[in-house]
Amino acid sequence: MLRLSKLADYSVVLLTTLAVRPNELVTAAQLSERTKLPVPTVAKLLKKLAKSGHVNALRGAAGGYRLARMPDSISAASVIEAVDGPVRIVSCAGPEALPCEREVSCGIRGRWDPVNAIIRNALHNLTLAEMVGSTCQTPCSETKPVSSCMGCEG
Repeated sequence: MLRLSKLADYSVVLLTTLAVRPNELVTAAQLSERTKLPVPTVAKLLKKLAKSGHVNALRGAAGGYRLARMPDSISAASVIEAVDGPVRIVSCAGPEALPCEREVSCGIRGRWDPVNAIIRNALHNLTLAEMVGSTCQTPCSETKPVSSCMGCEG
């Protein structure tokens, strides 16, 4: 069975929550409330996502987090990789294959590579915008910024 780690899943949940209003600045506590995830887990993941360039963190009393890029430019694969490392279905699949003690006698070495490539490509082609079912774009104009993934302000 293929399964994302809980932390990777939670990271996607956090970023899709932010993707609904990509320009809004929210705190870890607010994201925790919206997603029903524990504050310590949210804070831990936001640090990782800030380090990987998925969110911007602003410190201070009026601080918080927001997406670093528009949702249509953030792939599901990049979010998963920020938390779990390279996407692969078995440790010996893909370009970052790990050494295997059974490599010499393994009859299926490399056979998972095509399946792994299909999964990786699907995740690289799936954006946060698609996951929230919207068409997020760059600001409509200098005077009409995108207020949410659903369109431009007034």
